[in-house]
Parts: sequence; C-alpha cells; structure tokens
Amino acid sequence: MKARVFITLKSGVLDPQGEAVRHSLGTLGFQGIEAVRQGKVIELTLSETDPARAEAEVRAMCEKLLANTVIENYAVELA
Repeated sequence: MKARVFITLKSGVLDPQGEAVRHSLGTLGFQGIEAVRQGKVIELTLSETDPARAEAEVRAMCEKLLANTVIENYAVELA
C-alpha cells in the first residue's frame, strides 16, 4: 500500500522559503501573487494491507518523526 503525507506550516508560522519563491516569481514577471506557502510530500510504501491500520501507522510516524506538530500540519492519503 502506498501512503502520501502532505506537510505544511500552520497558519501564522512564518514561511521564509515561500516568501523567497513569491519574490522570485515576481522577478520573473509573474504578477498578482500575494503569498506562497511551501510544504513537503513524503511517499511511503507500506507492507500493511488494511487501510485503517496503515493510516494509524502513518499518523504515528508523523507524530513521532515526519512532522513537527508544534509548527506543522499534516494530512495522510492512502492509495
């Protein structure tokens, strides 16, 4: 089973990488971009076949290692 974890900064947390991307897009001539928030995607291949157990396992991974839950949100997608 495949799992994707989408990790983004919580609202209110400064995103210097997103701001750098926004500035660079403006420099390249792309206008009207008010804000950019950058995140990351982690893809996992799991041996677990039960969707409920797989999701619980991936959420535990996020809580313990993959996401800094103080400043980041995460969402899990199974395929």
